[in-house]
Amino acid sequence: IGVDYLAVSFPRSAADMQEARELLGEAGREIGLVAKVERAEAVADPETLDGIIRASEAVMVARGDLGVEIGDAQLIGVQKRIISRARKLNRAVITATQMMESMINAPLPTRAEVFDVANAVLDGTDAVMLSAETAAGDYPVETIEAMHRLCLGAERERTAQESGHRIHEGFSQIDETVALSAMYAANHLAGVAAIACMTSTGYTPLIASRIRSGLPIVGLAHSPIAQRRMALYRGVVSVLFDTSAMQATELNARALDELQARGITTPGDLVILTRGDHMNAHGGTNTLKILSVA
Repeated sequence: IGVDYLAVSFPRSAADMQEARELLGEAGREIGLVAKVERAEAVADPETLDGIIRASEAVMVARGDLGVEIGDAQLIGVQKRIISRARKLNRAVITATQMMESMINAPLPTRAEVFDVANAVLDGTDAVMLSAETAAGDYPVETIEAMHRLCLGAERERTAQESGHRIHEGFSQIDETVALSAMYAANHLAGVAAIACMTSTGYTPLIASRIRSGLPIVGLAHSPIAQRRMALYRGVVSVLFDTSAMQATELNARALDELQARGITTPGDLVILTRGDHMNAHGGTNTLKILSVA
């Protein structure tokens, strides 16, 4: 039916995620697997947790069942550890369960819920997820609006815009090096309004989004599958950008036009653009340019 992500409940190890991928077969090879981390075995040791994260495209901190398994006191540190490891291993991460529980029956969240959502954002989560609040609650629209407001408020905090991610580490891939260099440049060069990544798979914007900047990362996707996949990544605006009918010499200008048309940039702004020599080649990002919006 064309799903973009498939969540797998109660995985105990990477083998469970690998089995799910095998069951999807060739028809589901473009589907991103989300590991719902909710068993004590999954977080019992760092190697098991890292294995599950690496075997998935995203992980979910499923705090309901996980809290029952390991206890409330342990859940606090485990949530932070899962988010940190997912970011470190270049995977998206979702924080879920009872985030705005009181809004099932009330039009406003409690102060505890306000801080719960904000703390997940400050910890670096890519997404915060609602359950009964929108599935069966009396105030689904108000809940979404409240969560949106809280996420934006948390992201305005300076700590949410600063990052030391991998600053003292070496890199092993060219596309990774370009993506992280783009983010460091964005954080240190005055006048940058956005980072734009031409991508066929969405991998470069994912890598870039592991570094906080407070600036939008625009994923210019050659593929609609990649465009939808990137919608989950924190700080990434995913845009379908079909380059098949474009000349290589006009790609940069067309990308700047797209950003300006969407109100992301204005004349005089700087844009950091990453791309590869061949648009539809996985891992082909090898170029970083700093461009001025005319």
